[in-house]
Amino acid sequence: MASDPLVSAIRARIPAVRLLTEPIDREGYRLDETSYLRAGLPRAVALPTTTQEVVELVRIAAELRVPIVPRGAGTGLSGGAAGIDGALTIAFTAMDRIIEIDRENLVAVVQPGVINAHLKEAVAAQGLFYPPDPASFETCSIGGNLGTNAGGLCCVKYGQTRDSVLSLEVVMADGTIIRTGGRNLKDVAGYSLTHLFIGSQGTLAITTEATLKLRPAPPPRLTMLAFFATLESAGAAVAGLAAAGLSPVTLELLDQFPIAAADDMNDLGLDRTAAAMLMIESDMPGVAATAELEMAEAVCRTAGATDCVRAADTQEADWLRQARRAAHYALERLGEVRMEDVGVPRSRVPEMLRAIESIAARHDVRIGTFGHAGDGNLHPDLVFERGDPTAEAKTEAVKKDLYRAALDLGGTVTGEHGIGSTRREWLEIQRGPDAVRVMRAIKAALDPLGILNPGRVL
Repeated sequence: MASDPLVSAIRARIPAVRLLTEPIDREGYRLDETSYLRAGLPRAVALPTTTQEVVELVRIAAELRVPIVPRGAGTGLSGGAAGIDGALTIAFTAMDRIIEIDRENLVAVVQPGVINAHLKEAVAAQGLFYPPDPASFETCSIGGNLGTNAGGLCCVKYGQTRDSVLSLEVVMADGTIIRTGGRNLKDVAGYSLTHLFIGSQGTLAITTEATLKLRPAPPPRLTMLAFFATLESAGAAVAGLAAAGLSPVTLELLDQFPIAAADDMNDLGLDRTAAAMLMIESDMPGVAATAELEMAEAVCRTAGATDCVRAADTQEADWLRQARRAAHYALERLGEVRMEDVGVPRSRVPEMLRAIESIAARHDVRIGTFGHAGDGNLHPDLVFERGDPTAEAKTEAVKKDLYRAALDLGGTVTGEHGIGSTRREWLEIQRGPDAVRVMRAIKAALDPLGILNPGRVL
């Protein structure tokens, strides 16, 4: 690689930046969590520590017409950070500083490599709370969360990542640095570039700093599990909770397959005969939390819950919450898992659950469904025997039916994982050709050379 003009330029102009050029080192940046995808081997991997280093990397790549793949912690599930042959991967794991926690204005300023859980811990030590809560919060980075507009367990109450962002510092495709806002809660000056870049998966600009909105820390959550004999009754409970005007901080669903897998992994004594389980939590203050769970239990029992169990204390609640977070990984112990990310309006969750069950039977595929039922975002996990030669073909057939079912219900092909490279052909089907034409125009205006994460989203 010594004679590679890209490598030579980076070493000459940014000698301090860590640069990986050996094939064995670059191999670790080929894939994200979509390990079954075919992806390229990066030409080189740079690990900058400052915004100025990112600027120079982008300028070099632009001069040499080299594609750039921005990468966070590699926990994505849409192929958005997977390698591209001949491209420069810029990995942000070394840009991991919490620059400031501003208690007076309830904001945190961070670099993109900060791990979500580390930020939560740092602000919690000051009595504050950062809401975005992906299941992978212990390993995913803020930059990756921004790239996909990540959701998580508590977004039913607090929203997705974009709802906790006030401003971004980004490097444009020509190396220009811009800031999209400040620390103001209200700021309508010009177009909302902050929201444009969030969820764009590094195709429009590269985030190097974020100003995030914090909240005073809520009380410890009260947790309840409700078990159901049928998927329909669990779905009816989800719709009933919304109709009752309840706003739990967590409203998660697992069907029978992940219930058993999570129980095997964590030995929690869950009701393995149940067709579905809802985890419902309240973070309201004092007796209001108890009242909210009592109302939720009444709704669940009316919908047909066979049992409702409340956590005895915060430790038990943490164990139960961990079972939900580990659902995907519990299924991975049983075979090769391919995770999906459909979303529908909350009132149509029962219909989507029925559709998933029908699709699984039609294609003879084991599907374990779990997800953020409170906002209609479900994760059907396809589980195959390892080495199954039919897995790829069956996955494509199941995906087609899942996406069509979600769209027919007024939903989306991706609730929080992003279009990435895995769902590109469905973007126009969902949004329509005119909307995609506008997106392409924005891309062309901001990245005229097409070097920022090409082949992703569009």
